[in-house]
Amino acid sequence: MDYQNTANAVGDCLLSYTKDESGWKVCKKSNDVIVSWRPSTEFPGNVYKGESVVKGSPEKVWECLKPVPNGLRVKWDNNVKKFELVEQVTENVTVCRTVTPSAAMGIIAPRDFVDVILVKQYEDGTITSNATHVNHPSCPPQSGYVRGFNHPCGCICVPISGEPNKTQLFSFFQTDLGGFLPRSVVDSFFPSSMVEFYSNLAKAIKSLKDH
Repeated sequence: MDYQNTANAVGDCLLSYTKDESGWKVCKKSNDVIVSWRPSTEFPGNVYKGESVVKGSPEKVWECLKPVPNGLRVKWDNNVKKFELVEQVTENVTVCRTVTPSAAMGIIAPRDFVDVILVKQYEDGTITSNATHVNHPSCPPQSGYVRGFNHPCGCICVPISGEPNKTQLFSFFQTDLGGFLPRSVVDSFFPSSMVEFYSNLAKAIKSLKDH
């Protein structure tokens, strides 16, 4: 499988989501976080966009978000229980397995996801992680976990001109959770968990500053 080309396509896709304003409907607002959705063109579900200005430089925000084993994200993100490197494809492209805990009061069972992830930095200082599901021979479905599938998703940390200690953070979730979940459960889970994602991230960045 050509992981590099798949990863590059996801990078282009996420960038296009930030630029294309059409069709997004706001489904949740909390503090400074806005979560919107629109029908996905990748699978019969929705793509969710979170956006907020986060207190912290892009470097600090990225330190909390970067997709690496033993990174900070498993410590603060309630939806990431385990993060494993499956293959280092190139310096900036990896295949990883993410394990998520049960959620929605046990209605959503533990899941695992296998994704190719591209880390990309742009000339204006924007730092991004871009992921989508792939098959990998060393990572077949495992008992105890429902295999879910991420369609193009990730985070985009954009510097704010004149505000070095703030970052505009876009997050995109576009996930087929697999299994046989009622659509209503999925549709209520993502907006709430995305607001929680921003709230927990803000606390993680603050604790970084305090050290």
